[in-house]
Amino acid sequence: MLYNLFKYLDQAFNLPGAGVFQYITFRAGMAIILSLVISMVLGKRIITLLLRLQVGETVRDLGLEGQMKKQGTPTMGGLIILSAILIPSLLFARLDNVYIILLLVSTVWLGVIGFLDDYIKVFKKNKGGLKGKTKVIGQIGIGLIVGFTLFMHEDVTVVPDVKTTYEMVDGKIEKVTHLEGEKSMVTNIPFLKNNEFDYGVFVEWLGLDPVQWAWIAFVPIVIFITTAVSNGANLTDGIDGLATGTSAIIGVTLAVLAYVSGNAVFADYLNILYIPHSGELVVFMGAFVGACIGFMWYNAFPAQVFMGDTGSLSLGGIIAVFAIAIRKELLIPIICGIFLIENLSVVLQVSYFKYTKKKFGEGKRIFLMSPLHHHYQKKGVPEPKIVTRFLIVGILLAILSIVTLKLR
Repeated sequence: MLYNLFKYLDQAFNLPGAGVFQYITFRAGMAIILSLVISMVLGKRIITLLLRLQVGETVRDLGLEGQMKKQGTPTMGGLIILSAILIPSLLFARLDNVYIILLLVSTVWLGVIGFLDDYIKVFKKNKGGLKGKTKVIGQIGIGLIVGFTLFMHEDVTVVPDVKTTYEMVDGKIEKVTHLEGEKSMVTNIPFLKNNEFDYGVFVEWLGLDPVQWAWIAFVPIVIFITTAVSNGANLTDGIDGLATGTSAIIGVTLAVLAYVSGNAVFADYLNILYIPHSGELVVFMGAFVGACIGFMWYNAFPAQVFMGDTGSLSLGGIIAVFAIAIRKELLIPIICGIFLIENLSVVLQVSYFKYTKKKFGEGKRIFLMSPLHHHYQKKGVPEPKIVTRFLIVGILLAILSIVTLKLR
């Protein structure tokens, strides 16, 4: 919104300083600052409102130290996160960019699903919240929108190989960079030198045109990734500051990857796909990171508010859609390693319990409790120490993710 306004002011009136809005880095910085301000200023008012409405967390006694002290803490704090993401993005990002529109739609879509889940739990006094099938249908819905948009939209193109030639221009030999984008479902594979993979290979053996029919493989993968990562973020949101801190680290990593993917010079140097127009996503991710850090002002131990599913489903979904948009979805197991571990701990715990119960007549457990952070709580590790150690691991995974740009 402000981009177009200041572009007009710069061109029409040559307004001093207006041209700075053309720079992605400037607008990303402004988005971070504004999202932090919104989180901290609006956050206090939302918490007060939630307390007045008695929107408190209902905590089951799981035998965890200090757990019952959280009874009644305001939930649905994801409204703070959503506000701090959407407002700066609408102001500073280019709203004619297909990637920005896709992220805005994903944020609102998953935010609504999470809000309905929290609303049913809090106001309808139904601890189960939104039915599992309904939640999954909602996640499949956004997966379909994202998958088909990325496959069909004319502005979604990639440049697998940035070509530079020397040509005669106005009687002089000049360096010319060719950036012709093409429709392709190609993505980057980490750790490999010739690191491109085309989803079209899944349908090519059927005798189908990989360009026209790659969506048959691509869309289900988008649905799976979106559902898995959003649920992973939801499971990670179990102790104060863990989900927001982890998401902020992931957000910074994705912002770096988006910047180099949207810059022809860096993409050529790093031998990765150049994705035209994707650099604008850095502005959105700036708002995302600012919102996460700002929310931690109130969510750090001891938390004054919980994000609820309103926030956690949105955070995970945004991360998934963002990674897919910049063709770095195969890096998700590393970037979102904390989410993956939390997810796997639940799957392993439930599967092993069912297996041992069926075979031996008595269910056994791998962990004292799942998700994994509760296992350490059961062992008596203080909550702030668990969060800090998980975040350190998250930082290491983030560094490894960025290193993969050169480690092949």
